[in-house]
Amino acid sequence: MTWLALACGGFTWTLLEYLLHRFVFHERLLGVTPAREHLEHHAKVDWFAPFGPKLLLAAIVLPALSLVAVPLAGWAPGLVFVGGVVGGWLAYEGLHRAIHVWPPHTAYGRWARRHHLYHHFGDPRRNHGVSSPLWDFVFRTFTPVSTVTVPARSARKLPWLLDGDAVHPTLAGTYVLAPARTAP
Repeated sequence: MTWLALACGGFTWTLLEYLLHRFVFHERLLGVTPAREHLEHHAKVDWFAPFGPKLLLAAIVLPALSLVAVPLAGWAPGLVFVGGVVGGWLAYEGLHRAIHVWPPHTAYGRWARRHHLYHHFGDPRRNHGVSSPLWDFVFRTFTPVSTVTVPARSARKLPWLLDGDAVHPTLAGTYVLAPARTAP
């Protein structure tokens, strides 16, 4: 029962991740303030929100989840479920940073990077799920991605992408640099 509660918590995190990313940070469902730092991350691809605001959000969301999970499942399974949500959140934080900072080493890592960076550089209304495409499929915001076009300004802030001034040879074809804009 404990493992099931933990797995359900991790699965629930994927839904929370999608809902927060799409509706709170992009569609500003709870106002401009929660979205401000996320928009900063889109503008500066190497910038991440400090943990303070994230901990504040967790301080609101996790007790609310506990108030639902404990009466439904009991103390131990309810709290283990919330622990699964926390574990999913921490895994997401690590994955999200890795997507932007380090080269991927697995097929999943390569997929997650394409999927997420298309959201950044292709269409911010698509591919909201960073750790999983499930909810993008459910809510019809999934776009399959084979190639991501990266603006040169942003490419310089992604240390894994470039070899000199060109896309690293091992990434050519998957990532291309947007041509520099010329003044009229």
